[in-house]
Amino acid sequence: MSQLEGKNAVERNIISRRTIKAFKKDPINVEEIIELLNVAKWAPNHKLTEPWRFQLYVDEGKETFVQAYIDSQPTVDGEVTKRVQNKAQYYRDIPIHLAVIMPEDPRQRRWDEDYGAVSSLIQNFQLAAWERGIGMIWRTNDWVYDPVFREGIGASPGEKVVATLMIGYPKHVPAAGLRTGIRELITIIDK
Repeated sequence: MSQLEGKNAVERNIISRRTIKAFKKDPINVEEIIELLNVAKWAPNHKLTEPWRFQLYVDEGKETFVQAYIDSQPTVDGEVTKRVQNKAQYYRDIPIHLAVIMPEDPRQRRWDEDYGAVSSLIQNFQLAAWERGIGMIWRTNDWVYDPVFREGIGASPGEKVVATLMIGYPKHVPAAGLRTGIRELITIIDK
């Protein structure tokens, strides 16, 4: 029996969504991304703090994102390595980059609640986009913590780059990875 059999549309979308790493070069309309973010903003959000802001890199604007990545990488004798050059070209070829940024509240509880809300918003965004045939990868590479990258994209001190989302139409949709059954992970306390 298929894991999608007997599921409703929301359940099928959750189960079928995949992380996409290979993108077509076809452009995506910025207004569609804004529309999807307007859906995603309905994430659970304690006290409605709306602890998110976004930076959308499209067309020539992608070079700001790519250059921030390049500048944050180590060089060899002052030269950018071939690996970094190849990765930079890969990033240039992706239609859209979206940085999702939140304020870092010094109160641990608020920080945790805000991070949970932003993560929920990102998942909502991924699912809404997937329904329209748009894929993405949620990256939190080491370089998002690098001050050079952060400054390059305009993340201020006191802000956390929660994700850099690389967005486009999938060139390839990978097969589902295995997931552990919840019965193996749940403890039921009934007395």
